[in-house]
Amino acid sequence: MKLATTTGDFAGYASTQMESMQYIREAGFRFMDYNFGSDYSRRDGFFAADWKNHLELVKKKADELGAQFIQAHSPMGRPLADETGEFTEDTARCVEACGLLGIKNIVVHSGYLHGISIEETFERNKKFYEQLFPTAEKYGVNILVENFNKMCVDGMYWIDNAADQRALIDYVDHPLFHGCWDAGHGNMQEMSQDESLRILGEHVYALHIQDNLGNSDSHLVPFFGTLNLDAVMHGLADIGYKGYFTFEAGSPFLGAGKRRPFEKDTRLARAPLGLRIASEKLLYEIGRCTLEAYDCFEE
Repeated sequence: MKLATTTGDFAGYASTQMESMQYIREAGFRFMDYNFGSDYSRRDGFFAADWKNHLELVKKKADELGAQFIQAHSPMGRPLADETGEFTEDTARCVEACGLLGIKNIVVHSGYLHGISIEETFERNKKFYEQLFPTAEKYGVNILVENFNKMCVDGMYWIDNAADQRALIDYVDHPLFHGCWDAGHGNMQEMSQDESLRILGEHVYALHIQDNLGNSDSHLVPFFGTLNLDAVMHGLADIGYKGYFTFEAGSPFLGAGKRRPFEKDTRLARAPLGLRIASEKLLYEIGRCTLEAYDCFEE
């Protein structure tokens, strides 16, 4: 199995995706997950008017680094509340960009709305994904639904567990529609990782490996939380997973907003860039050691 991580690892540090790619490659990662959310938040990159020029810059940088994009993540949004259709169009652009970059898998979160039933949630999500399939079919890109993190809000339902994730995949029933298993989100559930993975089975096309303490979606580095990697690895073996071991552990340090304030001086309000770079190298070593423990590490 080959290691990968997301370009979102350096959100808040890097001003461009190319800068993020540089840091990630220097840490040891050759395979990357393109995080469209970084572009979306800044309305640049793939969401700028000259987005095809950005595409060429990304390709050039990847070639320069000897790197390869193997999956992607579309921006977070509210697709079931997309009255203008703008968010759906933005998501379809991400699918097209994946096709042009040669990326075969893109994670697109399902939507949710307050006050609608499970049945209506499934129905409206199917309609959302169906709007993406023509572009996906044109470029041969798989659309992957992810298990959400567990959040308890009265009157709100979203897909946060393997059984419901598999049910939506079966309900949408399209040859390009499969799943991405987020181990950190799964860690917030009672069900073990291996059991969850067996429920999804052959539909697991990608992973998000991250950790937490089971009570919030912290996106910590593995071994910094309560995630059981042995259970993950056994589950992956049980289903014969052949994809990439992709991290989404972009928060090794608490953000400045979660730390006690000291207005007089903010030089250490967040971890300096040098520490963030060092933590990325540690992330790579954790991945390598994890896969080597199960005799499946590939360069």
